[in-house]
Amino acid sequence: MTLKMRNLVLTSALALMAGAASAAGTLIYCSEGSPEGFDPARYVTGTSFDAAAETIFNRLVEFTPGSTQIRPGLAEKWEVSADNLTYTFTLRKGVKFHTTPYFKPTREFNADDVVFTFKRFTDKNLPFTKAAPTDFPYASDMGMDSNIVAIDKVDANTVRFKLKAVDAAFLQNLAMSFASIHSAEYADSLLKAGKATQLNTQPIGTGPFVFKSYQKDANIRYDGNKDYWRKGDVKVDKLIFAITTDASVRYQKLQKGECHIMAYPKPADLKAMQTNPKLTVPSQAGFNTGWLSYNVKHKPFDKLEVRQALDMAINKKSIIDAVFQGAGQPATSLFPPTQWSYNKNLKDATFDVAKAKELLKKAGVAEGTEIALWAMPVQRPYNPNAKLMAEMIQNDWAKIGIKAKIVTYEWGEYIKRAKAGEADAMLIGWTGDNGDPDNWVGPNMSCDAIGGSNYAQWCNKEFEALVQKGRSTTNQAERVKLYEKAQAIIKSDVPVTTIAHSTVYQPMRKEVEGFKISPFGLNSFYGVGLK
Repeated sequence: MTLKMRNLVLTSALALMAGAASAAGTLIYCSEGSPEGFDPARYVTGTSFDAAAETIFNRLVEFTPGSTQIRPGLAEKWEVSADNLTYTFTLRKGVKFHTTPYFKPTREFNADDVVFTFKRFTDKNLPFTKAAPTDFPYASDMGMDSNIVAIDKVDANTVRFKLKAVDAAFLQNLAMSFASIHSAEYADSLLKAGKATQLNTQPIGTGPFVFKSYQKDANIRYDGNKDYWRKGDVKVDKLIFAITTDASVRYQKLQKGECHIMAYPKPADLKAMQTNPKLTVPSQAGFNTGWLSYNVKHKPFDKLEVRQALDMAINKKSIIDAVFQGAGQPATSLFPPTQWSYNKNLKDATFDVAKAKELLKKAGVAEGTEIALWAMPVQRPYNPNAKLMAEMIQNDWAKIGIKAKIVTYEWGEYIKRAKAGEADAMLIGWTGDNGDPDNWVGPNMSCDAIGGSNYAQWCNKEFEALVQKGRSTTNQAERVKLYEKAQAIIKSDVPVTTIAHSTVYQPMRKEVEGFKISPFGLNSFYGVGLK
């Protein structure tokens, strides 16, 4: 071989190696849907949290990846007063906000950013909030907006929160996606420019990935944050969310190597995935519940007998067999069995078509009554196929004389309309956010959550008293008793029919390293790399 030929071969080899290195530096995640936006405080869905809170932002405290345990985040440490009403956080120094074509920070993260972030929840007269009016569903659903009475900047690196009442889950709540810390400097620049709404479309955070671009229903692109404060958490140069709503197409892309990790596999595909030598499919018991919510402000759902009839007419076993295909178990409570304070004594009503007909007749509901049954357009950890589930419920209800029309919308629109109280009955569910029982009842069933994630529009005074007492009690044994009673009230008043808890499967290619399944159903890429 001549020297010229050797040089040509060497050049070609180096080019191939450079191409391989470049490819190895890009992690592609096949996600299931488009986010509603990039301001985590405004939303409640995992789709939106994955796209922003788990990539672009950080929080004061955070969950250890794959765990429900909290660890320091943007706060290095904290102190809690003896009466559990004052929390003082010492902030991490040297943390930089992202530099992008649309914003260049002039300072590092400090107390002003924390004060701004949480005053958005508590101060309706905050100039930025008035310029970009929006709801903060998580903060309000859990009463955080009214319970925080003061957020004080002690100095540049110290912030003090004062609460009106004890909140046993306060630290866990601060680790949740909605509590992501924004840049006060960026917000101020947007306010001055008359572009406050840009906070939701061109985000700036301190997280492991820097937002680059978003094409709705197509992709989201990020760069790895080279200045990230936690060394070792950023192992790829680029991250791409390839938005792919069809689970079968996501699987095809995974097989071809067009994505490295995919969201929410179809149960029917799991066996083939598990035997594919190029893939690995870790799994764990899901910290989730899927249910059917009845809008108690709509007739005929305002009558208990009607809700009881619809509940007992649903053949839950058939649904679990067909929809979950071995990857789910019946849900008798809103809480999953892995949540401490789960009430194991609850029982489902017996599947009984004849009795259901009697109850409807007693309630004065005529045969042939029409209702709208809403079905989600996307897969969720708690419901892999809402369309099929809705069709099976539709068939079950037809047997008791109820005509259900199946309705669906784009995911963001589905949630927006449901919050506005438009749905009659709707399929929805929840994956726990912080490991505390209040997270199940506060956002989903409390009176404060009407207009938020309480899609049943249900407000029960006895239940509400238990929730408030559970939130303000620090004794865990006492809290267990309170939440067991709260679950029993939901069961007896039937604002929802609980369907199933699913097993979570996470298909990925074998070259992926460091990915951990989140107990909260989120998809985080901290410390995730490619071989």
